[in-house]
Amino acid sequence: MRRLIAVLCLVCFPALAAEEQVVLGLSQDRVAITADFDGSEILIFGAVKRETPIPDGPPLEVIVTVAGPSYPVTVRRKEKKFGIWINTDSVLVDLAPSFYAVATSAPFNDIITSTEDLRHRISIERAIRSVGATMTVRGAKDFAEAVVRIREDEGLYSIREDTVAVDQQTLFRTSIDMPADLTEGAYLARIFLTRNGEVVSQFETPIDVRKVGLERFLYNLSRQQPVIYGLMSLVIAIAAGWGASTAFRLLREN
Repeated sequence: MRRLIAVLCLVCFPALAAEEQVVLGLSQDRVAITADFDGSEILIFGAVKRETPIPDGPPLEVIVTVAGPSYPVTVRRKEKKFGIWINTDSVLVDLAPSFYAVATSAPFNDIITSTEDLRHRISIERAIRSVGATMTVRGAKDFAEAVVRIREDEGLYSIREDTVAVDQQTLFRTSIDMPADLTEGAYLARIFLTRNGEVVSQFETPIDVRKVGLERFLYNLSRQQPVIYGLMSLVIAIAAGWGASTAFRLLREN
């Protein structure tokens, strides 16, 4: 298992730039997908640097999100007619992240208002964009909810409340588990600092997830030279079948 460690030092109030500032350090910004890749854990931790004492009032809360590349998704509804299941309605969900995880320092609804959630698209439901559903489709909103439900069951979407540790309103840390079947591409980690439900500061940094070695070669070959890739796969299958047949014949003879 590979481990990506991100060191993020953030600020509480960006408006007070003279008193507080953002300091960022990233020890590794790439996850390599190899033949034995079985998932990864991203460790994210940071600190709030201040020139003045901690402000009075509601405590500082932290929300961390990690999102994979977003793509359109066609969702179809199946209904049973005449004893068989058939596709009926379909809706194109404009954009849905291939992976999306949220970690919070307290219950999500307690530390951010719905208005701020809508503005920054933080929750899983807000991260999915579905504006092209035709009004003639019954229950069009259910299709976007189906994407969330299916990917939650697959471990690709998750919200982990009370998993960000905040010490003295200054230091915070958390970890995000990433599954083995990651989609290749540019991922984005975002950190939000909130007080009284309002976002007071945010920061984001990219994470590059790529296949390497033989996996990268085969991936590129399958897309750039599909004919050669298909012929090579056929040769390998024939060779494997012939080798297995020969091995069994030799075992029977002995």
